[in-house]
This record gives sequence, structure tokens and C-alpha cells, in this order.
Amino acid sequence: MVRRMNSDIPATLHIIGPADAHLLEKIAEEVFDEQVTPDLLADYLAEQNHVLCVAILDGVVIGQARGIIHKHPDNTPELYIDNVAVCPRYQRNGIGLDMVTELIAIGRARHCADVWVATEADNAPARAFYKNFDLTMEPMVMFDGEL
Repeated sequence: MVRRMNSDIPATLHIIGPADAHLLEKIAEEVFDEQVTPDLLADYLAEQNHVLCVAILDGVVIGQARGIIHKHPDNTPELYIDNVAVCPRYQRNGIGLDMVTELIAIGRARHCADVWVATEADNAPARAFYKNFDLTMEPMVMFDGEL
């Protein structure tokens, strides 16, 4: 799927499947936390419940939003928004809004009843961003560790 974004930047929005991996050959700075490698990308895209949405401008990925359709044995699926990033020079132009809006639309189309996202308590920009989506902020505790 390719479509023109609603943002102020003339980028296009793409939902990436296994056949589209080549679109991630050129990635702007700070769009991903680490370098995207072909083997990790292939593994990610092979999972049918992973959704990768990217914004591309002049052949360069300038934004990405990742979601996971989380299925349960006792409840309807939910969309977990895993990661959102836009190259710093293109931030605050609506790119993140367009990508997350697309993830939410995909979640609805795949019968998700809920959406959730987590961010650090001191990440004021992310907290302000997610308020655009009429989400309720819930206090929570997260445990983290290495395997």
C-alpha cells in the first residue's frame, strides 16, 4: 500500500511486507534505534502480526511506526504500538500522526478492540504526542531485564 500523507512534507506512506524490504535501503538518521539489517528485517516482516509503516521522501525512509497485533486466547486482539520515530529535521510536520493513524486503522481492520502504547514517564514529547489519539494515560509499572 502506498499513499500520499496528510503531513506538510510531500512524503508517501508505505506498509512494508516481505517483498518491500528494499524500500529500507536508505534510512535517515534517528529513524531506527539501531542499524536495520537484512536478516532482522526479514524475521520481523515474516511475522504476520507485525506491522511496519514507513514514510518515504525522495527514496529515503524519514519515519517509521511499528505495531504488533497482540492476540489472546481469552479476549479480542489488541494493537500494541511498539515504536514511532521521525528523522529530527522532519518532526512536527504531521508524519508521526499519519503513521500512527494508519497503524490504528490497520488494527481496526484486523479486529483489534483496543490500542495501547507505553513510554517513559519523563518523555514529555511522546506523552504530548499520544494525547492526539484520545488515549487514556494509565499509571503502570514495567519490569525489564536481559535474557
